[in-house]
Amino acid sequence: MSACVPSRADSARTEHVHPPHSPPPGGSRRFRVAGADVSAAIAVFLIALPLSLGIALATGAPLQAGLVAAAVGGIVAGRIGGCPLQVSGPAAGLTVVTADLIQRYGWRTTCAITVLAGLAQLGLGCLRVARSALAVSPAIVHGMLAGIGVTIAVAQLHIVLGGTPQSSVPDNLVALPAQLADLHPADLAVSVLTLSLLLLWPRIPGRAGQLLGKLPAALIAVAGATAVAALAGLRLPKVDLPSWSSHALATLPDGPVLGLVAAVLTTTLVCSVQSLLGAVAVDKLVAARPVSTGHVKRSDLDRELLGQGAANIVSGSLGGLPIAGVAVRSSANVAAGAVSRNSTMLHGVLVVLAALLMVPALELIPLASLASLVMAVGLKMVSLNHIRTVTRHREVLVYAVTTCGVVFLGVLEGVALGIAVAVGVALHRLTRTRITHDDAQGVHHVHVRGQLTFLAVPRLSRVLHQVPHGADAVVELDGSFMDHAAYEALQDWQKTHTAQGGAVDITGRRPGTRISEPAEADGCRCRPWTPWRNHQCERPPSAPAPGTDRQTTTDRPHGGAPAKAPGTVTGAAPGAAGPAGTGPGAPGTPDGSSIPTTSTSPTSPVGHARPARPTKGELARGISAFHRNTAPLMRHELARLAREGQQPSQLFLTCADSRVVTSMITSSGPGDLFVVRNVGNLVPRPGEEGGDDSVAAAIEYAVDVLKVRSITVCGHSGCGAMQALLGAEPGGARTPLQRWLRHGLPSLEHVSVSEDADGGGTGRPRLPRLAGREPADAAERLCLANVVQQLEHLRAHESVARALGAGDLELHGMYFHVGEAQSYLLSEDGEGGVFQLVLETDLTA
Repeated sequence: MSACVPSRADSARTEHVHPPHSPPPGGSRRFRVAGADVSAAIAVFLIALPLSLGIALATGAPLQAGLVAAAVGGIVAGRIGGCPLQVSGPAAGLTVVTADLIQRYGWRTTCAITVLAGLAQLGLGCLRVARSALAVSPAIVHGMLAGIGVTIAVAQLHIVLGGTPQSSVPDNLVALPAQLADLHPADLAVSVLTLSLLLLWPRIPGRAGQLLGKLPAALIAVAGATAVAALAGLRLPKVDLPSWSSHALATLPDGPVLGLVAAVLTTTLVCSVQSLLGAVAVDKLVAARPVSTGHVKRSDLDRELLGQGAANIVSGSLGGLPIAGVAVRSSANVAAGAVSRNSTMLHGVLVVLAALLMVPALELIPLASLASLVMAVGLKMVSLNHIRTVTRHREVLVYAVTTCGVVFLGVLEGVALGIAVAVGVALHRLTRTRITHDDAQGVHHVHVRGQLTFLAVPRLSRVLHQVPHGADAVVELDGSFMDHAAYEALQDWQKTHTAQGGAVDITGRRPGTRISEPAEADGCRCRPWTPWRNHQCERPPSAPAPGTDRQTTTDRPHGGAPAKAPGTVTGAAPGAAGPAGTGPGAPGTPDGSSIPTTSTSPTSPVGHARPARPTKGELARGISAFHRNTAPLMRHELARLAREGQQPSQLFLTCADSRVVTSMITSSGPGDLFVVRNVGNLVPRPGEEGGDDSVAAAIEYAVDVLKVRSITVCGHSGCGAMQALLGAEPGGARTPLQRWLRHGLPSLEHVSVSEDADGGGTGRPRLPRLAGREPADAAERLCLANVVQQLEHLRAHESVARALGAGDLELHGMYFHVGEAQSYLLSEDGEGGVFQLVLETDLTA
């Protein structure tokens, strides 16, 4: 009997999970759209409708082409694309490109170019090169958009004044005086009204502004101008939508082959880059929304490219404009609370219905109103925020050249110029290396600021040979890259100088990979000022065991200069070539550092690594390294703090555990935090200090004298104090540690009472928990409860209670997971509190 056919006995025992003669549950799944998607689709539709008509007007294409592109972008790109909440359609960034194509080849050939550009996008998506498009410098992208915005604004200004735009920006500027002399008052009045509504509508104050602000300003501006023009009986050009039966479709491309290829490449480049950058921006907007709005998957950029390609093929075939992701509509979609791609698709369906059923209403819209709307969009593309960003990153030249190139030459030419200038700027920065030499108290300092490449080797060699024979020398590498030629020149000079009786100390201020000679293989493997790894002084496997007559790994400072021994380079920049086993990717740990030698003792678990013991000179050498490397960078700021006194913003109360580095996990610096550390981050209740008033004194000083605005109690994973509380035996010896830990007994009682309550008894509400998972063990459960309990103890202090009552102080609970390097903040929910993971945010804007 076939295994696929059940036996009669098995069939007799089969239970029906649904009534006879009815389909099984789930067999007919109904398509459902969330309410948030419906409201978001309506909001996007109201924005897309006037903008699509305006962009079609600006390109010189049939106005229906804008509606076709908006519908196809919503339905096709929304369904296939990899960014669920990005809204695609006719974009202002494509206006100049499309207008130029229409003028050169005609509308039907432009549609064919759009189809070919879609096919090119499909090919790029299949090759999975979407991430490569993001390698374009943001200064070039922002400059391209700014140039397009200027071109749009200058062209639409003629329509706003009642005239006709020319083919290029120079021609429009030349014709502007004549146009100003021949104003059309009706067109100008409608344009001014549109711009006024567009500017003032979002700024209506009070409760009325909150209610009316839900309507898009673009829709209100166009609708208001249309109503006024109709009521006043103004005679001016209006939207003309011919019958769909006469709508022009794509035809075979006609024109020079090289020109058509350039047109396809330009359209593909602009559509793809704008869509991919838009998808990345949408991901950031979604990540910034509250968690309660629902989870939306991150963008699949290769799939997004495929979706954009398919949409352009369909749009071009149906006689629509080129399609790309649109920032204005996408941000409106996210802000309206959309949770899936259904909102984008539904907005496309609404555009189709409007194009079929609202033609009489659309034909009442004055062209001057649409032109002023598009002109405002073009001016917004010249973003002051982008200009500040490129200025901060010293890329103004790239931005300016790209913008001017797009305005006066064209999009493809402007982008090519921008890329060329960006490459030139990068090469200039790579080759711009400052090498200085000075003599301070008999020690010769050679400071290298910038990247060390073969182009800088002649200058480096000339300066190094200014150091006298037998002198002490310090070479400071203040850069992030050193190629092989520079490394060889530095090493050869070092060997020669040390052979002549001199001493060389080569350090770097930036985190880097230590490079050492084979003769020093038994030296310290720690890297100077590598963030939070200065303590890891490791003996390589070939080093002798401690106690032998050879130098051990701790004879050198951690984070500081090496002991004066020849043939050593420390703190070289990442990417520098070096002997095997010392550069990036060397065997050992994943980051290339050597594997620490393990040692065991009767008091430590077998197999656990124990770091080498520091020597008595380690403190002095570490301070010396601070004076040389860090103090020059911090002296100005510390001098200011010395003059003005400390003004910390918060009191940070945490455990004395050496793994909890407060400045690291809060990204703070000198003068920011007033830190109190003790075993178990405990806050004794008032009156129970038992002779130790230090914590209460610190709280009083921070609140009443320093006027801190917040107090944070920070617990952490693997807390030894909490483990000691769990394992404490009643009636044990009253050591100082046990006497101190009695302040944590309320936390232990909180946990036990809450566990009894969960079991059905009466007691306190449930314990605090981590978002997304339960505590890993009893120690982590106690750590979380201890943070909440110590916050309660804080509220009992008089100074804290007084500041809380006046609204001058906030209390925060925090949990730091050491192994995951993740921080959680306590958010009250009425059930003990939840420690929510702090998500990454965009700080570049």
